[in-house]
Amino acid sequence: AGDVDVLAGAWSFPEAAAATMFEKVVVIDCKNHLLGRLASIVAKELLNGQRVVCVRCEDINISGSFYRNKLKFLDKLRKRTNTNPAHGPYHFRAPSRIFHRVIRGMIPHKTHRGKCAMERLKAFDGIPEQYEKSKRMVVPDAFRVTRLKPGRRYCVLGRISLEIGWKHKEAVERLEAKRKERSAVYWEEKKAQLGKAKAAKAAVADQFDAKLAKFGY
Repeated sequence: AGDVDVLAGAWSFPEAAAATMFEKVVVIDCKNHLLGRLASIVAKELLNGQRVVCVRCEDINISGSFYRNKLKFLDKLRKRTNTNPAHGPYHFRAPSRIFHRVIRGMIPHKTHRGKCAMERLKAFDGIPEQYEKSKRMVVPDAFRVTRLKPGRRYCVLGRISLEIGWKHKEAVERLEAKRKERSAVYWEEKKAQLGKAKAAKAAVADQFDAKLAKFGY
């Protein structure tokens, strides 16, 4: 309901790590989470067998100034096979693919166990239609506001992606604006329905209270 960044049912690690918390699929809203911290928690859950969907990867934060991180990424782009660049390493530009690659680096992806873990992961820029009405979780232990000292510099992954060649930022922003409009309409309708249900329950409760009062209850 609505475009909510923090949800009551959020994961809490490492406190809850001991308990098995398997859901069929967990949808994580990556907005305002730190890249490495979120990736490490997601990687562990994937290895434990949990299916994870990460949405809004373009809003992931990275500690350190934009300029410093941009230089790091540009330095990384230089690394290639000199004789034939088609042999790799491959440098993805989309935020979702960058995040996917960060998680892959934390998983033994060449083993059968690691391969199966990576198959449980999905990462998206924006929020696809099939996950619009799903409950989105946050990870408090990876939140920028809880992990980064106030006043420290940070940057947004989407901006770095744009600078190194990502071509779909405008398209994602346009689709997100439409989704937020639909979401606002849905939330207003849901609030109206909840209000009617509450009023109906209250009306019925009054009738039963009067009848029970006759019998001394």
